[in-house]
Amino acid sequence: METVLEVENLYVEYRTEEELVRAVNGISFEVLKGENLGLVGETGAGKTTTALTIMGLLPPEVSVVRQGRVLFKHVDLITQSESYLRSVRGNGIGMVFSDPMTSLNPVLTVGEQIAEVLHLHYQEMSSEDVEDRVNEILSLVGIPPQRKNEYPHQFSGGMRQRVVIAMAIVCNPELLIADEPTTALDVTIQAQILDMIEELRRKMSMSMILISHDLGVIAETCEKVAVMYAGEIVEYGSVEHIYESDVHHPYTSGLFGSIPDITKETRRLNPIPGMMPDPTNLPSGCKFHPRCPECIEICRKVAPETVDIDGHQISCHLFAEV
Repeated sequence: METVLEVENLYVEYRTEEELVRAVNGISFEVLKGENLGLVGETGAGKTTTALTIMGLLPPEVSVVRQGRVLFKHVDLITQSESYLRSVRGNGIGMVFSDPMTSLNPVLTVGEQIAEVLHLHYQEMSSEDVEDRVNEILSLVGIPPQRKNEYPHQFSGGMRQRVVIAMAIVCNPELLIADEPTTALDVTIQAQILDMIEELRRKMSMSMILISHDLGVIAETCEKVAVMYAGEIVEYGSVEHIYESDVHHPYTSGLFGSIPDITKETRRLNPIPGMMPDPTNLPSGCKFHPRCPECIEICRKVAPETVDIDGHQISCHLFAEV
């Protein structure tokens, strides 16, 4: 199948006068046409930085892509000009951010904000065609077109997120990046939004990168899964590899162990001990070793190689002999 996006050995840092933050540390993955990849991990794992790097939206004053390539349709976005990236954003790659209220302009109607995307990418479109497309895309995301003249504050959180999704897909992008698209919403609305995103993705034949903390959401919507920790992908494979295999990175095992089991009675949850390491002072060797229950001496000193077991990739010394 055609490869839409390929990230190769990507390193991203945030630099200030006081400190150096190593946010992304050598990750590689690809997204095929029509495929849905899930990025999962704790807060601070580097998921959002990865998404912003792909979109070319890293803050220029403090961020540096130290190494690596981001190939969208075989063009390296890291080396392209800002004008080229603007032509790709929204048109080739759309992005849905986690908080719809900060993603929308409070002084413009939702119709004007969706139309702005069309005016930017299709300057030859007539006003009537733009109006028709705005009505069409609002209907597609479940908002009555007559509400296009209302402002963001007049919508509920779930409806605002639908507007943000409409803005992201109005130009029929080939790749959609959804960064925690339901974080600010209650559980019932979360399910509606995720079902709608999946239906739109299939209807429009889009590829997608879904960033989430929720392993259940990833299992239901994704074909491939990348588990991130401290800026690295520690485990990568198909949904079957991650959810049905008995072979896992200790961090992935810890994530599954943290999920409450409603069929068992227990006095407390079973979280992974410790915290995500400080990205300004990452531990030597395996980044997970201070929290790992299966840590051995080599883990403290040597970074593990990635072991490939029939397409199931794990970065851990425990599997070095496989």
